[in-house]
Amino acid sequence: MPEQPRVTLPPQSVLDAFDLRGTPEPLTGGQGRSVRVGGAVLKPAEGAEGESEWAASLLERLPRGAGFRVPRPLRSAEGAGVVEGWTAAEFMDGRPGPSRRWPEVVAAGRAFHAALRDQPRAEFLARRTHPWAVGDRVAWGEEEVDVVAELAEPFARLLSLRRPVEAAEQIVHGDLTGNVLFAPGQDPVIIDFSPYWRPPLYAEAVVIGDGLLWYDPAPALTTGGGGDPRWRQMLIRALIFRLVALSGLVGPSWRAGEKEAARFLAATEAVGRGTYGGRARP
Repeated sequence: MPEQPRVTLPPQSVLDAFDLRGTPEPLTGGQGRSVRVGGAVLKPAEGAEGESEWAASLLERLPRGAGFRVPRPLRSAEGAGVVEGWTAAEFMDGRPGPSRRWPEVVAAGRAFHAALRDQPRAEFLARRTHPWAVGDRVAWGEEEVDVVAELAEPFARLLSLRRPVEAAEQIVHGDLTGNVLFAPGQDPVIIDFSPYWRPPLYAEAVVIGDGLLWYDPAPALTTGGGGDPRWRQMLIRALIFRLVALSGLVGPSWRAGEKEAARFLAATEAVGRGTYGGRARP
């Protein structure tokens, strides 16, 4: 995977605006851009214009006690959710999944998406151009791209396996895999909301696809999907999504090409035959 960027710390003016006291401490995980200040987590606002404000407003409206928790967004004294390019939310402790907790990550995602079911589509989603947005559109046949040479073979195989599929779309979290935290006796915490307008089954497939690619032990294909006949096609799209995004992130001096290509080929083979770890899809 590409190297993590160096952490930029928020200026004192941002801490003052959110009424925070303490020394910013970089947090591990995610894209490596978040810092903790006391009981809050700050990170640079991401995505299209207005996305962070939209996300804060949406998360503030979600019900409590619905099988998941989300960090409460913080606002400045003026009510702004973004200050000088920074957002803030309450810090919630917990151990991240997903290793050995794949069913629980999937269950948390299902509860989260059930709560989002009636939310309208945000206009900015169609304007995003970052590698993950491009990968998502390519996965669904809405855009065509060339990928780096090292990933061309698994990309071609995945495209050959893709077939049309229909499913109702809604706002989903497209990057749940490492963004569910667990604490004893409490509902899991959903963090780092990455919105997409896709079927919840696809968001679930991204989790299992990530497991096939980058986690050991990997989950069985049957961990997700709930027996839905569209599950295999969702997994194919999930792998395309990750492959195209990775291709867009790496540079010409990429050294992990052969290793990552092997990962995608192995995951593609598993999805193609419908098995993993000796377990077969019905």
